[in-house]
Amino acid sequence: MPAVSKGDGMRGLAVFISDIRNCKSKEAEIKRINKELANIRSKFKGDKALDGYSKKKYVCKLLFIFLLGHDIDFGHMEAVNLLSSNRYTEKQIGYLFISVLVNSNSELIRLINNAIKNDLASRNPTFMGLALHCIANVGSREMAEAFAGEIPKILVAGDTMDSVKQSAALCLLRLYRTSPDLVPMGDWTSRVVHLLNDQHLGVVTAATSLITTLAQKNPEEFKTSVSLAVSRLSRIVTSASTDLQDYTYYFVPAPWLSVKLLRLLQCYPPPEDPAVRGRLTECLEAILNKAQEPPKSKKVQHSNAKNAVLFEAISLVIHHDSEPNLLVRACNQLGQFLQHRETNLRYLALESMCTLASSEFSHEAVKTHIETVINALKTERDVSVRQRAVDLLYAMCDRSNAQQIVAEMLSYLETADYSIREEIVLKVAILAEKYAVDYTWYVDTILNLIRIAGDYVSEEVWYRVIQIVINRDDVQGYAAKTVFEALQAPACHENLVKVGGYILGEFGNLIAGDPRSSPLTQFHLLHSKFHLCSVPTRALLLSTYIKFVNLFPEVKGTIQDVLRSDSQLRNADVELQQRAVEYLRLSTVASTDILATVLEEMPPFPERESSILAKLKKKKGPSTVTDLEEAKRERSADVNGGPEPALASTSAVSTPSPSADLLGLGAAPPVPAGPPPSSGGLLVDVFSDSPSAVAPLAPGSEDNFARFVCKNNGVLFENQLLQIGLKSEFRQNLGRMFIFYGNKTSTQFLNFTPTLICSDDLQANLSLQTKPVDPTVDGGAQVQQAVNIECVSDFTEAPVLNIQFRYGGTFQNVSVKLPITLNKFFQPTEMASQDFFQRWKQLSNPQQEVQSIFKAKHPMDTEVTKAKIIGFGSALLEDVDPNPANFVGAGIIHTRTAQIGCLLRLEPNLQAQMYRLTLRTSRETVSQRLCELLSEQF
Repeated sequence: MPAVSKGDGMRGLAVFISDIRNCKSKEAEIKRINKELANIRSKFKGDKALDGYSKKKYVCKLLFIFLLGHDIDFGHMEAVNLLSSNRYTEKQIGYLFISVLVNSNSELIRLINNAIKNDLASRNPTFMGLALHCIANVGSREMAEAFAGEIPKILVAGDTMDSVKQSAALCLLRLYRTSPDLVPMGDWTSRVVHLLNDQHLGVVTAATSLITTLAQKNPEEFKTSVSLAVSRLSRIVTSASTDLQDYTYYFVPAPWLSVKLLRLLQCYPPPEDPAVRGRLTECLEAILNKAQEPPKSKKVQHSNAKNAVLFEAISLVIHHDSEPNLLVRACNQLGQFLQHRETNLRYLALESMCTLASSEFSHEAVKTHIETVINALKTERDVSVRQRAVDLLYAMCDRSNAQQIVAEMLSYLETADYSIREEIVLKVAILAEKYAVDYTWYVDTILNLIRIAGDYVSEEVWYRVIQIVINRDDVQGYAAKTVFEALQAPACHENLVKVGGYILGEFGNLIAGDPRSSPLTQFHLLHSKFHLCSVPTRALLLSTYIKFVNLFPEVKGTIQDVLRSDSQLRNADVELQQRAVEYLRLSTVASTDILATVLEEMPPFPERESSILAKLKKKKGPSTVTDLEEAKRERSADVNGGPEPALASTSAVSTPSPSADLLGLGAAPPVPAGPPPSSGGLLVDVFSDSPSAVAPLAPGSEDNFARFVCKNNGVLFENQLLQIGLKSEFRQNLGRMFIFYGNKTSTQFLNFTPTLICSDDLQANLSLQTKPVDPTVDGGAQVQQAVNIECVSDFTEAPVLNIQFRYGGTFQNVSVKLPITLNKFFQPTEMASQDFFQRWKQLSNPQQEVQSIFKAKHPMDTEVTKAKIIGFGSALLEDVDPNPANFVGAGIIHTRTAQIGCLLRLEPNLQAQMYRLTLRTSRETVSQRLCELLSEQF
């Protein structure tokens, strides 16, 4: 910026400001301002032409008066005239006045645009910078229409100075944010990506901000930026702070640029090029390593800059969700921050760990910090940090720790801040339902929830407990006994009365044999609460009373007296009056058989998504593909073949017997998949229209398929338009898979047609039945498709999922391999050492054994290897192999036609970075397939 000469000090402006500051009252200030406005107006209208200095001084005074809160209705033309000056300070004041006081509807806008165009064409970097700043400050649609086509040319021109490139990039970013439809994509887009290689780091920083915003809407246009961003990030991370001296902030090299590059990489999936991916992994490891180094400065600015880069790197690791070692390291690093003295760091660590908990690879690592998180819930002073601790407990919960976490959340609920109580209630209700192995615990938990925070228990919560009790006959007697005891408290919350009324009305007969809970005692207990309840609860209790007439004929007279009383028959509320009249008449004229038919037990509720879960999602706010994140978090004991799940998809079990079909596969007849075609493979088509030609497999499909061999939930495929997520569970030879199709754009998908394609061989060995999906997917929305699976016999191939739809008039055709593999039907088997080796010797025929020796593709980490073997489906047998470094597993593959025992042994060689995998089963094809699948995981 040019130096300001002594004559530019504007003494008259300084005197005016001093006079304003010396005014003793508001009236004196207004009087002085009016005097100055009259003077300026006379100068502008006078015959004598003003020189540039005088114009600048008076325009500056007008600007100051405007900033004091007074209206300015003249001087605009003089400010526009300053734009044509060749003196920097005069032009600067002119642009400043226009940026603040001129609106887009001004008659002067054409003159202003002409002046800006002249400055942009002048090639004077100072004048170009002022013009670009003015465009960005105004940022109106009119400015975008006038200059959106010019600024990209300035940005990528070879002779543009670095300072102007910076301003042009940020100016274009401002216009794109206000009017994205007016910024044309063209040849400049490929050239602007190469600014990431610019020698000037200021240009790189500005260009990264622009490219990140553009890539979020147009990822394909800017996908070449990934390799350049990784290259630039590598140079920053590996350089000493002295190498980037001008851009080093408290010993941290270019922290803002590093953060922006990491954020840009989060717009894309992991790089497909192994070299680029490896380099990025090295960068992330280097950032995590630096976080462990002692600080180079004790000043807070150093730790803030260092942690900003670290948290953004962790966000990228979580986004990619593909490197187990990095995910576990990130989790351990965040765990250290959980006890940091800085509140903001504790908050950010809890927030990041919530996301880490949804990853298959880091969920177990997150669980190790449960005691620290519980302590934070009890001791944190800041309510926002406590709320993040609640979120993290919810995210890390699974069957192994559900009872502990629910107990801690209930304990905290008694003293929780009122603003978050409803959300905690919903989360406790969801966790208690999802991970209930013993349903007596579930009933106790919900009743305790109502006792502690009854005002925050929504109707969805107590509706849900009723549904589950009705659908499970093994808990009905316990529920009736428990609510009867709970209602004996002198003060009961109304929601408890509702639950008690409903359950005793349905199942009070199950506890009527106990003299302490005789029919008359039950009735008097409920009726003692009647007068304290609201109208809807009284209506429910009246329904309970008529149910008692059917269940307990001995109390019929007592109940008829209540129904006959004036307080019921002449009640001011029409609903209560009508119920009393109708119930009284029904109990009087109906025969015992008719009464039993009309008032029989409620039938089991149909299987559906938990309304509590839907309410929590709604409370958390809209999200593009919320169920995909939920799908990542829901797991069957986190591995294939874990403990039998108690509830499937948090839905009420449709069969009331203890041996209910938890997967829902037998709950309803399957939807016909359509007749198979006369030739070729089986087409399980969800629509009657004939599909177009099937596309080849999408890039990266094989890699994604391999990732799902040892896990059941996650994102299977993602591009700029579509995201496909999976949530699945398997038990013996049956399975159910939910496929989530997320529309990432703001435009509808039309004629959306997903089709499952199987070869003839696969069709004979694997039975698939699908349910149809809506052919229209709104922008930002997602649809769900259920697939019922049965393994008839062992198989080697996998079905292909083909998706065809129209987007913006263009036909889209995507194919991916669906990860339904033989090991999904694995059930783990625990064996002692002696039993294992006895069975191992029995399977000694050459055709029963398959062995593979291969090079390790990933770091040889013991914990990761254990997790993958368990995720593969077999039981991991400890202390069986004489060599403690070896891994031994056992399980049974279940098919409709046979059960096939499987033993495996994995021998790592750390020095040679090699593995030897041996599989023995009673069927050669099974041994071969399992060996192929498992060897790809290491």
